[in-house]
Amino acid sequence: MVRIDKINPPAFGPPVGYSHGVRAGGMLFIAGQVGGIPKGDGTWLVPPDFVGQFEKALQNIVAVLREAGGKPEQLVEMVMFVKDMDSYRRARAALGPVWKRVMGTHYPAITMVEVTDLFEPGTVIEIRAVAALG
Repeated sequence: MVRIDKINPPAFGPPVGYSHGVRAGGMLFIAGQVGGIPKGDGTWLVPPDFVGQFEKALQNIVAVLREAGGKPEQLVEMVMFVKDMDSYRRARAALGPVWKRVMGTHYPAITMVEVTDLFEPGTVIEIRAVAALG
């Protein structure tokens, strides 16, 4: 039987009804991470701009990865959910340096999907990811 571990960075506070990450064997499945700063009580402080939320969402992905003993180079897939594709397009020039600062030069397979809404109020992006930890 494959061992399954829940991965929840303590700084994020207790998740209610979900886990931030689930490690099954050598794979880590990271739940959608919003572009917010965890307050530690299950709520999030959300920056007002797309670039700020993009950076925080990436940092939250990395926090879950590190809690599981992984690093950004082990990401194999990301799905980005955005509320407004045009906001993403307008911010593209600023997103490259943010990506390199947080993720380095590794680029997993990425899919972007425009959605009508996201669960956390005020968020404009949410990112889920899969990593191969070995």
